[in-house]
Amino acid sequence: MPRRILQGNIVSTKNDKTVVVNVERKFRHPLYGKFVKQNKKYKAHDETNEYKVGEIVLIEEHRPISKTKSWVIKGRVGMTKDKTVEE
Repeated sequence: MPRRILQGNIVSTKNDKTVVVNVERKFRHPLYGKFVKQNKKYKAHDETNEYKVGEIVLIEEHRPISKTKSWVIKGRVGMTKDKTVEE
């Protein structure tokens, strides 16, 4: 079974070797037909602490690394255009 790959922005790098990635998805509401946004935060493993807040990254599903961390950063896509992201 293939591993899932998601794209999101890094919102926190305060933990050692861990980043928090916010993944936003859009879907059509089943009854009203309106598009709805949903956000979910995932903790991903960053072995070398090279990624910074505000970067857009790809994360890949992985075996559990800790109690709450089961994703690994696969690569960098770019930077967010929004400058209001805080550390």
